[in-house]
Amino acid sequence: MKTTLITGANRGIGFEFARQLVADDWFVIACNRNSDNSDSLNKLAAKYPDKIMLHTLDVTNHKQIKKLAQTLSSESIDLLINNAGFYPDRERGCFGQIDYDAWAYTFLVNTMAPLKMVEEFINHITKSRKKIIVTITSKMGSISDNARGGSYIYRSSKSALNMVMKSTAIDLKSKNIISVLLHPGWVRTDMGGPNGLISAEQSVSGMLDIIKEFTIDDSGKIFAYDGKIIPW
Repeated sequence: MKTTLITGANRGIGFEFARQLVADDWFVIACNRNSDNSDSLNKLAAKYPDKIMLHTLDVTNHKQIKKLAQTLSSESIDLLINNAGFYPDRERGCFGQIDYDAWAYTFLVNTMAPLKMVEEFINHITKSRKKIIVTITSKMGSISDNARGGSYIYRSSKSALNMVMKSTAIDLKSKNIISVLLHPGWVRTDMGGPNGLISAEQSVSGMLDIIKEFTIDDSGKIFAYDGKIIPW
């Protein structure tokens, strides 16, 4: 049975990844920061008690990440999904109104945590069969696609994330590890809001179709949920 570890698995895209993968006979290690806000995930785990393992994990806490990696030292992880993310209030990211504390926190969640996850779980990934790292980014992190400006905090955190994961693709290629970034689209979730263009189910279904076809030649690229390449 293939194994995936998902961060931010209690809602939205993360939960949908867990739901679809467990239904496809994957073993799911589902991590989330707040177990009190995980009703849907707890119900899913109750439905598939032998196929879902729940862990509390705050990705901003590097000691927690390290401890979880040690706890799971016997596990092989075929697919690491760095999904946990943070979108600050829009007003705090506007020119002249930047909340620099929020900026630092956003980088901690969106940029630093995914790399720390890869560093701590590299042995788990290396000994697996599929050896795939997927990190959820955003088209808003594309420099060439930025025609509207604004959103300094979120845009910069995702641009930096793209560079970080591009470097992992290069550094881990000798281990045959595939590291790819995925843009999920504008999804109707708590983070994306009610006006999103697609549902979480549509987004994740599309991303999983792409993941199934990944080869080492795809490592370092950014794909949209529909398979299109996102420009840097």
